[in-house]
Amino acid sequence: MAKSNVLLLLIVLFFSSGCTHALYKPPTTEDSDIPLARKHAPDVVEGNKEDKYRHDKSSQQDGDEALRGSTPPDLSTAPGEINNIETSETRNSKRNDENETNQYPYPEKKTQSILDEALDFCQLSQVFWQKGEFESALEALDQAYSLILGINSNESPETIQQKEDLRFMISKRILEIYASRNIVVNGDHNAIPMLMNKHIEAELRRFTLSGEKKFFIDSYKRSGRHRKYIVNSLREAGLPVELSWLPLIESGFKVNALSKARALGLWQFISSTGYKFGLKRDKYIDERLDPIKSTKAAIAYLKELHQIFGDWTTVLAAYNCGEGRVLRVIRTQNINYLDNFWDLYDRLPFETARYVPRFMATLHIVNNPKAYGLDSIPIENPMEFEIVNISKQVHLRNVAKQIGLDEKTLKELNPELRYRILPKDKYPLRVPPGKGEILLARLDKVPVSYPPRRAFAYHRVKPGESLSTIAQRYHTSISSIAKANNIRKRHYIVAGKKLKIPRKGYMAYKPKQVTKVVYRHASTHVVKSGDSLWIIAKRYGTTTKKIQEKNNLATTNLSIGQVLKIPGRQGERPLSDDLTTYLVKRGDSPFKIAQKHKMPLERFLRINNLTPRSKIYPGQQLSVE
Repeated sequence: MAKSNVLLLLIVLFFSSGCTHALYKPPTTEDSDIPLARKHAPDVVEGNKEDKYRHDKSSQQDGDEALRGSTPPDLSTAPGEINNIETSETRNSKRNDENETNQYPYPEKKTQSILDEALDFCQLSQVFWQKGEFESALEALDQAYSLILGINSNESPETIQQKEDLRFMISKRILEIYASRNIVVNGDHNAIPMLMNKHIEAELRRFTLSGEKKFFIDSYKRSGRHRKYIVNSLREAGLPVELSWLPLIESGFKVNALSKARALGLWQFISSTGYKFGLKRDKYIDERLDPIKSTKAAIAYLKELHQIFGDWTTVLAAYNCGEGRVLRVIRTQNINYLDNFWDLYDRLPFETARYVPRFMATLHIVNNPKAYGLDSIPIENPMEFEIVNISKQVHLRNVAKQIGLDEKTLKELNPELRYRILPKDKYPLRVPPGKGEILLARLDKVPVSYPPRRAFAYHRVKPGESLSTIAQRYHTSISSIAKANNIRKRHYIVAGKKLKIPRKGYMAYKPKQVTKVVYRHASTHVVKSGDSLWIIAKRYGTTTKKIQEKNNLATTNLSIGQVLKIPGRQGERPLSDDLTTYLVKRGDSPFKIAQKHKMPLERFLRINNLTPRSKIYPGQQLSVE
């Protein structure tokens, strides 16, 4: 009888665990086993307590009915079957415990498949948004967010990074959708409206009558160099060709224009935005300066902004001050809709507010040049060039000499070269038509060039010194010294350490020239303790191989007291053993130091590895006789 009671108790526990599992099972649609997404943003919202109680109560009643309607087991069941029932009950209990412990809606799915499914929902949301189905777009984002919530936080760093990237994408898309719902676009959203109001009239007077007339005329002349390519690119992208006049407002069609905010180039990209849209920057090139590459990046940026706002006047404002600033202004307005850009005019920064009227005024002028006196102004011709792939680090000045051109011409065709020097790797150099084959034929005659390096002095830290006193001595800043020497703790430096001190300007880098030396007679050297062929060769300005050849040495082994013949330069004596160190003082020059120590200037320069153009600085240590 006791055995039967135990069996009955196990069966009751089995059914109750099944009811509990059914009670907490996520609701599903009729066509899918995927849980229904929340209707609103991905914040957890508590439902109505009364509804929750009603749901729990009905679920419990269903479980009780299932228990009452079940058929009791036969008590005469074999012991083996009883063990099977216990195993099944234990397995179901473990499953329920795992579900309650993990609390993830998709325990049976792999993490990567969940991420891929969430990304598909994000893409589906974009499709709905472009069709104007905002509610469907938000529901798709809700589905994506509910999927990534089920990813374990103990996954690999790569998986966690993907999860965070998707979370950021979803939040950004939600912001964009809600912002676009507040914008009602009047007319054809693909066209730039030609308006006229007091703000545009004021900019018209500035461009045609007052102080900015010369700027406008000069910019209008330069536009001919780049507008042909810009117009063709805009047409291929399906954007209004009127946007080809945007660089006139941005940079005056100057490829090297630099703003106070460090925005650079024809389209005035700051470094972070340029990097986002594929513009590279390194020691040799800055693609923000290239009119062709920056045009592609600007078109991609304008298309992204138009997807957010849908109104070209608002897009132009966002291009000037950033989409984040415009979205914040839209969210803080008192009304729940936005007819056009002029609803934001008084709320935007002054420069951004003027930006759109300036562009509109430009369109009025260029569409009717005769009325504003521009019909007789000559426009520069478009750029024409061919591309030659060069894999040699050469200077444009030397290239121009070989193909019979002015260096300025090559610089205008290749404005992205920061120091007018090509990088080591394969580089597509633009040259005038017909000059490519000439350059390839004469490329071997073009010498290798190197970009300039920052000028440095060197200082050995003495006891009691600090970065502050050293910076004050060399007229520089603590941060500059710390950055040059990778110092993190600026209050901590070690006596005896040698520091690089940044100086103003740059030094032209010149590799060591290998010159042929005529050897007329030899000097001798007596090997001392600690000597080696490499040390002796370095001391006498020669090589170990030449010393071995001169002395018929089969190996590099030396013995103390051995006399070696040293190949010497014509009429030159070897470096003295009695070299001393001289600390450069303010007002010193190589000539004064050499004269003071009765040394030939050429010998002083050679001993210290200096050239006639080398600069010396106070505190620098030099060798003298």
